[in-house]
Amino acid sequence: MIKLKLFLGQWLANLTRKLKNNFYIYLATLFTLLVLLDAGLFHVGENMRDKAFDFMVKNRVFKPSADKDIVIVDINEASLAAFAKEYGRWPWPRQVLGEFVENIQAQSPKAIVFDIVFSDADIYNADSDAYFNDVIAASDNTFFPILRLDASQDELSQLKYAQIPGLTPSVEADKNATVAAILPFLQGAIKANRLGTHNVYPDNDGIVREYRMFHDESGWRLPSLPKVVAEFSGSNTLNLPQNMLVNWRGKPFTYTYASFSDVFTDLASKNKTRPQNEFTNKIVIIGSTAPGLFDIKPTAMDKQFPGVEILATAIDNAKHGDYLKVWRGKTPYVFLSLLLIWLTTLAFYFKVDRDKFNSIFTGSQIGLLVLSYIAINVSNTYLDLTGPILWAVALFGVAKIYALATDRALQRWLAFGVEADAVESSVLIMPILVESKEILGDALLKKMRREIELTSKTPNTIETLHGTQSGIWGLFGDMIIVSWVYADNQPEYAENAKQDAQQIIERLPYMIKKLGLPNSTETRYVLHEGKLVNQQATSLASQWRALFAKAVIQLECNRPDSSDLDLSI
Repeated sequence: MIKLKLFLGQWLANLTRKLKNNFYIYLATLFTLLVLLDAGLFHVGENMRDKAFDFMVKNRVFKPSADKDIVIVDINEASLAAFAKEYGRWPWPRQVLGEFVENIQAQSPKAIVFDIVFSDADIYNADSDAYFNDVIAASDNTFFPILRLDASQDELSQLKYAQIPGLTPSVEADKNATVAAILPFLQGAIKANRLGTHNVYPDNDGIVREYRMFHDESGWRLPSLPKVVAEFSGSNTLNLPQNMLVNWRGKPFTYTYASFSDVFTDLASKNKTRPQNEFTNKIVIIGSTAPGLFDIKPTAMDKQFPGVEILATAIDNAKHGDYLKVWRGKTPYVFLSLLLIWLTTLAFYFKVDRDKFNSIFTGSQIGLLVLSYIAINVSNTYLDLTGPILWAVALFGVAKIYALATDRALQRWLAFGVEADAVESSVLIMPILVESKEILGDALLKKMRREIELTSKTPNTIETLHGTQSGIWGLFGDMIIVSWVYADNQPEYAENAKQDAQQIIERLPYMIKKLGLPNSTETRYVLHEGKLVNQQATSLASQWRALFAKAVIQLECNRPDSSDLDLSI
């Protein structure tokens, strides 16, 4: 195992010396190709917004207020229970809804929107259907949903786009194209600009974040119910995207709700207790929040979100044009990803101080997320920075592992050829004193230490002493101590260590110049040999301290002005 670790350490050290910092350039090039490939084919990073988006939109400080002119009349559990005795289980006879529409029209609502699909006739209450049909046929402000079925069934359908009132074909439209959809069976509901789809399409994780504002197929545009209602209310919907990122107003039940049974009873009563202008000029949406009717869906705001309130929010967004706009797409995604990748790479390549760079990198990534959070609070724009940030973090992680691994290979393989139970081993210590008019500081010493690591060809350890340290240690000045430990009975190891030390000595002037230190900067060094004895009488720590002290004394003895100094021990 020791030989294997030694082999791996030497192999990694040799690989590091061969690649040097070019590894980071190769890594960045690989990541660049991955980003371009993802942007062109896979779109994984480009669409990696979901979890971050959910967190930010759910925890916004500033949320847009729900439109007070949108009211949901809720067929809730209380209404189902209240009408069960008289009308039975849901669905109730259509006469109930007809009476509701007829009575509420007295208050002049802006629109009455049904979030209910009337797909089939009630064969047991034909008169009830007829009454409801007459009521809605006489109104000009009732809206009904179309249920768009899977497009794969279009060829099997007998319903043509041309049969749906209000649709205008494009020049290239197929006039005989069919569409798989369920329209209201009530003829009174089949009116131009009063029909629209109300399908909700969740993302791959089952969460609803967008609303399909229209379907474009075969040259025909089938609008959604929110788009149709918003146009009716006077809003310009020409610029609405096909898939609108919903700007949620808050958690469930943010809009004004009224229980269907309470409203219905009061409208039919002679002694009314509710305000007589409660629905005047309002968009009244009739739907259900009763769990038993299964119109509850998970959204970015909550796992249990009423489908009728999703419809209300979509109408609100379309009416005010304040849906969320996403800053994403191939160009910004690629640009920002490559910018972060190469900035991170350059920091590693030019050996920016790692402690500082770790702080800067972490702060910058958090800063980008904070910027995205601020944007979604103060504007209707979501900065989708998740993908670029994850690319940068991935590259940083790989580069960090490489840097740490090479550090271990170059610094922590202290000995070679030394058996685990060896009684005695040899040590070569080379203290290097750097005397400069400028204060080197921690960053410059780390860079110089790195240069020595890359110059070394044999296992060694490198430590630094700073002249800026307080107390007696500051008297040592800026010093780098390189040490080799090798087997006592292998002379070739000793020769390799001395050759390594000589290589470092020869490159010292180049290192000083590369670091940009003044020409007056001087380096002094000495090679001191000693022994380490594995015995209980004297600890290795004390032996190392003695060896270091002797090396420093020898360094001072070699000073040009050291003739008058008494450095004996």
